[in-house]
Amino acid sequence: MLDYKFIKENLEAVKKNIANRNMKTDADKVVQLFDQRTELVTSLQALLTKRNENAKAMKQKLSDEERKKLIDEGKAIKDDVANAEAELNKIEIALETEGRKIPNMAHPDAPIGEEDTSNLEIKRVGKPRMFDFPAKDHVQLGQELDLVDFDNATKVSGPKFYYLKNEAVFLEQALIMYTLNILKKHGFTPFITPDIAREEILHGIGFNPRGNESNVYTLENEGTCLVATAEITLGGYHSNEILDSDKLPLKYCGISHCFRKEAGAAGQFSKGLYRVHQFTKLEMFVYCLPEQSDELHEQLRQIEEEIFEGLGIPFRVVDTCTGDLGAPAYRKWDLEAWMPGRNGGDWGEVTSTSNCTDFQARRLNVRFKDKTDGKNKFVHMLNGTAIAISRALVAIMENYQNADGSITVPEVLVPYCGFNIIKR
Repeated sequence: MLDYKFIKENLEAVKKNIANRNMKTDADKVVQLFDQRTELVTSLQALLTKRNENAKAMKQKLSDEERKKLIDEGKAIKDDVANAEAELNKIEIALETEGRKIPNMAHPDAPIGEEDTSNLEIKRVGKPRMFDFPAKDHVQLGQELDLVDFDNATKVSGPKFYYLKNEAVFLEQALIMYTLNILKKHGFTPFITPDIAREEILHGIGFNPRGNESNVYTLENEGTCLVATAEITLGGYHSNEILDSDKLPLKYCGISHCFRKEAGAAGQFSKGLYRVHQFTKLEMFVYCLPEQSDELHEQLRQIEEEIFEGLGIPFRVVDTCTGDLGAPAYRKWDLEAWMPGRNGGDWGEVTSTSNCTDFQARRLNVRFKDKTDGKNKFVHMLNGTAIAISRALVAIMENYQNADGSITVPEVLVPYCGFNIIKR
């Protein structure tokens, strides 16, 4: 959430940012409600002062007539205070509701555009493999090698679920251990996080737990949801806390299952393991001082690159355009891996990393004490996908397939899974 005073003082820039993000929300209404709240707070403070003066006067030596007059005035002031507090509460609820709809400001260098076709490619690592045989997609490979079962998962759980089987089970565990060891080297504290979070934590991170557009599974009558990413649980870990500035940055990584409705996601680009309702992911999360966040955002991207370079998967890095950023993100980098079975060969997103500045921290009330002026200020919060297992498996299976239908295991994973090839 943006600071209301910032919205008022930078209204035209905020409105332009909303338009660049291809969003529809009313910044003018936020300013109007903010001004109303300010006026009501001033009025309420005046009434409270008047009430205190009335109470102080009641302690003086008074005639019966004077005391009765003060009692009547006190009753009237009490009613006025109650009415003012009720009106203030109503305005504050409306202000927060509208204020939460305003997205974070985008980085001035973020490409302007409405959707992912406007994302700007900034880097490529590795070259797409040229096959001397007809390449298969991961769905066909997974079925022929008995690695993935979609049919029985649909029977048991519904569409877009899957069973991993045989060597694929070891590959998932190998990917987790391979990535954990890289993150340990970079100073991350590892977590296995809860798969459930309170709705207020999801709101704070920027997820919408309710409504037709929600991508989140809610638990009925519980006020909780299945998490869509460990960003939610790691981001909520320090909610309503004041962190020690000497200990910042805090670098965490969390293993979790991720549950997503993926409403409306269908078609060729979503088939198989690429877009599913449940998957395992290892997420990076950072709490830091405001002046640290740009540099740390670069570090998170470099770690993601290190992970996929080690796997030997060709990928490109894109600077995400304003319309594809997501409301909390100030800037976002995506890594897109080459997937030979994706529409005859195409790039598919495998990781992303976002600098959310103080947008989430303001909602979750995560602060630090500034040593310069002694004031409590909001931290900056960043997140990044270290490895999303299902999509990593897509890239590995399709890039490492062989003419005889087998799949070679990336060299870095062999020590963790114990085999170097998957055969029929």
